[in-house]
Amino acid sequence: MVSAIQIERMSREEKLRVMEAIWADLSRDETKVESPAWHQGVLRETEARFAAGEERLEDWETAKRDLRKRSE
Repeated sequence: MVSAIQIERMSREEKLRVMEAIWADLSRDETKVESPAWHQGVLRETEARFAAGEERLEDWETAKRDLRKRSE
């Protein structure tokens, strides 16, 4: 197991890679992943913004790259 001290010493990129690995492991069986109650409302709001032309589609790899750039 990784300790809090080990996590603190990781770079931001290392932390993001670990988070991705954890999420990949947790999401292998979608039936075990429950969305929080607020999530449906957020999805509806995003869908409405997309329909109004206020949101754009982006592939996951591009989105991750952009998020990493913002966090640097």
